[in-house]
Amino acid sequence: MINTHQQIVDTKRWVIKIGSALLTRVGEGLDLERVKWLSSEIAKLREQGKDVVLVTSGSVAAGMEQLGWAQRPHALHLLQSAASVGQMGLIQAYSAACKEHEIHTAQILLTHSDLSERGRYLNARSTLHSLLELGVLPVVNENDTIATEEIRFGDNDTLAAMTANLIEADVLVILTDQDGLFDCDPRHNSQAQLITASAASNSELDTMAEGSKGDLGQGGMATKLLAARRAGGSGATTVILSGKKADNLQRLANGETVGTLLWADNEPMTAREQWLVGHLTPKGTITLDDEAVEAVHQGGKSVLADGVQEVHGQFVRGELVTCHDMAGNEIARGLVNYSMGEARKIQGKASREIESVLGYVDEPELIHRDNLVIIK
Repeated sequence: MINTHQQIVDTKRWVIKIGSALLTRVGEGLDLERVKWLSSEIAKLREQGKDVVLVTSGSVAAGMEQLGWAQRPHALHLLQSAASVGQMGLIQAYSAACKEHEIHTAQILLTHSDLSERGRYLNARSTLHSLLELGVLPVVNENDTIATEEIRFGDNDTLAAMTANLIEADVLVILTDQDGLFDCDPRHNSQAQLITASAASNSELDTMAEGSKGDLGQGGMATKLLAARRAGGSGATTVILSGKKADNLQRLANGETVGTLLWADNEPMTAREQWLVGHLTPKGTITLDDEAVEAVHQGGKSVLADGVQEVHGQFVRGELVTCHDMAGNEIARGLVNYSMGEARKIQGKASREIESVLGYVDEPELIHRDNLVIIK
């Protein structure tokens, strides 16, 4: 567990996310000097033996500037149009700036569906690992040009956290236009105090993170806090850091106390568990009786039909469902072996009765423990 700034010195794999507020100047478009600065800082980190993946915002904001739009549009097709215009210049800028440091770059565009489908998830993971082994800098962005409302990440803080999970990064650095997370909004309160370090799960941070959204970006401190918690699923420590101070990344790499460090205080999940929890949308819920809850939550057992009290939703075999106790608390989620209609027919039945009820049996378990993640 990395819970102090000094421990960051020995880390190997970083994901760095930079937001639109840093990458664009209002009325001027893409901030090329910021791109050059970041490329130079990444070159220094690589010289220190760190693997780096860059997650960048800026395509929509850059496209807005090129199209002469003063305000971020709400219509999805307009956002997609701005992204398609801005993405060209954004990647060209990174490529040119990194070339000065003899760094090859690779563009990676992702949508949520790329990570929710198991095969594509594994392909993305393999590609990123291969690029790092080849010494190439992956530049990751959401594929805004084709994403729809249902599958958009919603902000690149979330995308950065999912990328950290994907490559099992040690550190997620979220560069922003503020020095870190404060106990209240420093733009409105001069007495605001910087939170230098905390467990990501600390519930007191939620109130501190409210109401910090910018004009060009889509996220705020709240999304950064959620990203830190998501990144913590694979054991990554998150640092929210000002990208306006030129030496901050090097100070962080040297173990100095800069920004806000949010450490993961949970047991890291396996890559498969991360995929199940973080990349799929639940299609239904299954309510378990007390005995089944204890068997699953405490004993690590499979979900059997005889412990099921209620079945809700619309799902088919292989889709994700959540498991709840009788009070409605989520205790686990996993891939179900039977459809919603089949699950309702066999709920409360012993495994040996499944064939007589359905006329066939695919699996004796409703959800096998290998396809089940316990929610602590």
